[in-house]
Amino acid sequence: MDYFFEIKVMADPEFSAPVLMNALFSKLHRALVSVSQGDIAVSFPLLNARNLGQILRIHGSLAALTKLEALSWRKGLSDYTQASDIQPIPATDQHCLVSRVHAKNNIDNLRRRAMKRHSISYQEACQQLPEDKTKRLDLPFVQIKSQSTGETFRLFIQQTRCPASQADQAFSKYGLSNTASVPWF
Repeated sequence: MDYFFEIKVMADPEFSAPVLMNALFSKLHRALVSVSQGDIAVSFPLLNARNLGQILRIHGSLAALTKLEALSWRKGLSDYTQASDIQPIPATDQHCLVSRVHAKNNIDNLRRRAMKRHSISYQEACQQLPEDKTKRLDLPFVQIKSQSTGETFRLFIQQTRCPASQADQAFSKYGLSNTASVPWF
């Protein structure tokens, strides 16, 4: 992770910044499926408690980022985004972990899963998982449509400052990791 570039979502009267970030992130995910070998990561420098902000920062090696940018993955968003050039990461000793957090807030799905996994009845599942067992996440998210199932889901993202990770730089096809950090600047 020695290079990066940023994409800023521009204000637009027709589309809100979160809607544009959803579209941008979805396109990035599809591009990462094509070119990433777990060597491209993302961060959100303007992330706050309510949303991801208007800047998507993409980290990687010069070769990986050049390969990503060779695709026309931002097609259709050029009027709504502004991308910087690929540039070296400034010297920093700060890092952050950008990870996915799974929501466990649909009690019916949780009960059906418990019934299937533990061969129990619906009544037993209701006793094991009362209504108050659901977990409401107050994290920023992107809303993505799955290419395989066609379903729309929320991908909750948590970004926390941390020491530099010693883990292998293995990032998901979303550019996220529960173990590998990215430089924070």
